[in-house]
Amino acid sequence: MTLRPILIHPDPRLKKTCDPVVSVDAEIRKLADDMLATMYDAPGVGLAAPQIGVLQRVFVMDCVKEENAAPQPMVMINPEITWSSEETNTYEEGCLSIPDQYAEVTRPKLVRMKWLSVDGKIMEEEFDGLWATCAQHELDHLDGKLFIDYLGPMKRKMITSKMQKLKRERARAPKSDGII
Repeated sequence: MTLRPILIHPDPRLKKTCDPVVSVDAEIRKLADDMLATMYDAPGVGLAAPQIGVLQRVFVMDCVKEENAAPQPMVMINPEITWSSEETNTYEEGCLSIPDQYAEVTRPKLVRMKWLSVDGKIMEEEFDGLWATCAQHELDHLDGKLFIDYLGPMKRKMITSKMQKLKRERARAPKSDGII
């Protein structure tokens, strides 16, 4: 497993719609392994392929937060929401591509998703709580949407300005943290 650099907003690759995965092969399985390693290292609960510069419809997540609980890594290839509840939840969301910035986002409380596993099998599951929020957040990445796109224009512009400043500061510093 290789840790991959995480792109920082604004980056044009984060605003692109990703291509479907044509074949679940060794290359995709390696990508998934690298994404999980990168997500855990960051640390985060989700990571989408475009966040590491790969414009394919793949994301990983693991929303287990309890101290001694076993991890539950999930890899979703070509995911889609097949149903969502009318009831909503509001969570304070963050993003590995927008470090140290958080904002409340309202999304459906429950979602049912269908995707391909790393074995190429069709999977379907219903998610709620943090799992539902994370799945929707990561799916947004595959469609070129960031959580700040749900915010008002002033707040979005303020966060974007902070990220531009962060990128300038990091450009002056030696590269060692795996973040671009």
